[in-house]
Amino acid sequence: MKKTGFIAIVGRPNVGKSTLLNAMLGEKIAITSRKPQTTRTRITGILTKGENQFVFIDTPGMHKSMTKLGDYMNRQIGSALADVDAAILVADTDYLPGDVEKKLIQRFTKDSLPIILVLNKTDLSKPERIGQVIAAYASLADFASVIPISAIKEDGISIVLDEAEKLLHEGEWIFDEDELTDQPERVIASEMIREKILRLLDNEIPHGTAVSIEEFKEEGSLLRIRAEIYCERESHKRIIIGKNGEMLKKISSYAREDMEKFFGTKVFLDVWVKVKENWRESDFLINDLGFKKKDD
Repeated sequence: MKKTGFIAIVGRPNVGKSTLLNAMLGEKIAITSRKPQTTRTRITGILTKGENQFVFIDTPGMHKSMTKLGDYMNRQIGSALADVDAAILVADTDYLPGDVEKKLIQRFTKDSLPIILVLNKTDLSKPERIGQVIAAYASLADFASVIPISAIKEDGISIVLDEAEKLLHEGEWIFDEDELTDQPERVIASEMIREKILRLLDNEIPHGTAVSIEEFKEEGSLLRIRAEIYCERESHKRIIIGKNGEMLKKISSYAREDMEKFFGTKVFLDVWVKVKENWRESDFLINDLGFKKKDD
């Protein structure tokens, strides 16, 4: 008997939503970094186990928007929650529930949506602190389950899947058994590059960057990819390129390694850097760089 279900993964920025998604899938499809607001759009991860198909929707971290790009990211959260069967609320054991968590819980409760509360980063917390956080959340809602985990160490992941399985419903699968994500290959490639920018550069520059894949072409056993990194200032461009091009070479090399592992073939990656001033405040440029309003 086949079962399926759409499950949104939500929470504030930098709590480990994408790390959790990757751990549940056993594959890296969502980029991760220690910087907040890493995820900019909805990412669908598909896990088919036996007769069960989980469709996880990773969302950007809910935050107070300061740019039109931020507005887009917050709209993605609302859109993702429109038609799901359940939600996984990911929170950090470092802090008690705040406005973001309370608003999400209120929405889920209003919609009678089952909630799995996942308390991440338990490897960085003491048991008594975890107990305090659990007690604080327990006063806010009747959760389907409360699961302390360490996503980065893949501790507790199987428990999350076991609990999520209870929320699936009978029905035909939406995706083929071997599908991992609905993200186009170009998007996956661009996100792999952006992840390296996030990991290698200082805080402000990465959030002022976007990556566009201009060429994605298979040539026999070689995948040829040409990408353009867009930043907001000429000074940022110089930093991304680095002295004698060393930083750009490092970004490209690390991204190519991930691409070759994911696509299972040799990759020739050609990366350029261009300036588009204040693109995060331009509706046209946001749309032009792939954050399309039709996805809202």
